[in-house]
Amino acid sequence: MSGILVLEQLLNGLGYGLMLFLLAAGLTLVFGIMDVLNLAHGSLFMAGAYVAAEAHTRTGSFAAAIVIAVAVTVVVALLLEVLLMRRLYTRDHLAQVLATFGVILVADDIVKMVWGPSPVMAPTPAALSGPVELMDGLPYPSYRLVILVGGLLVALALYLLVNHTRIGMRVRAGASDRPMAELMGVRVGRIFNGVFLLGAALAALAGALMGPIVAVQVGMGEAILIPALVVLVIGGIGSVRGAFIGALLIGVIDTAARALLPPLLERLAGPAAASDVAPALASILIYVLMAAVLFWKPQGLFPAHG
Repeated sequence: MSGILVLEQLLNGLGYGLMLFLLAAGLTLVFGIMDVLNLAHGSLFMAGAYVAAEAHTRTGSFAAAIVIAVAVTVVVALLLEVLLMRRLYTRDHLAQVLATFGVILVADDIVKMVWGPSPVMAPTPAALSGPVELMDGLPYPSYRLVILVGGLLVALALYLLVNHTRIGMRVRAGASDRPMAELMGVRVGRIFNGVFLLGAALAALAGALMGPIVAVQVGMGEAILIPALVVLVIGGIGSVRGAFIGALLIGVIDTAARALLPPLLERLAGPAAASDVAPALASILIYVLMAAVLFWKPQGLFPAHG
């Protein structure tokens, strides 16, 4: 097991973690600020991936595909918010879970009707298809570097928006004490609507960026929703900083375990253990981490206050 392999998997894990943060950030904003448990958030991620793949194929421009994917997903989220979510804001979490789970089933069937049940190939931009020599012996895919840089920039922009702008101040005020914020003239309903659409845009962006390196297929939103929920628990519900740290931890641990555990167990216990034990062990590590965090800090690493 060489240092180059470890460094490469660390970079892969950071990239996956940043994309997971884009999804988890929208989820934690909606749940932590609006107190709405939206299981259909993963379907918005899937919508972004499918629309971006289709738009890239038709236009030949990856930048245009991302813009189109985000715009279309935001429109879908607006319809979802107007037709369904507004009726769930005052309902309990059980009603929210049941309703948004139904949205998942409908979204999966719509995708099957439009694109079919088979996975869709999302092309990598031609200009980013080659590797970049980061150091001697470490050629790294340029597209994954773009994901790293783009994810960091979006994370920084989201942090500044929530913590250092007047809009962010109003969002935090509405989350902390809605009646008082409304008495002070804050249109909390409109603010919450904007938060929901921002979460949808982040999910669509994550799906559009992840499309070329994962399988764009039916059910991909549910698959990534589970680690996103784990990120929420680890980082602390409603905390953007917690979502960022938790997503990076989950991304690095999950990616490194899947890549490094098989050769390590093969050396220690033989090929049989590597093929049978390593995948199962790698898949449960993030839940072990979640259990450990809940044991020591039940509210998460960086719980939102107020």
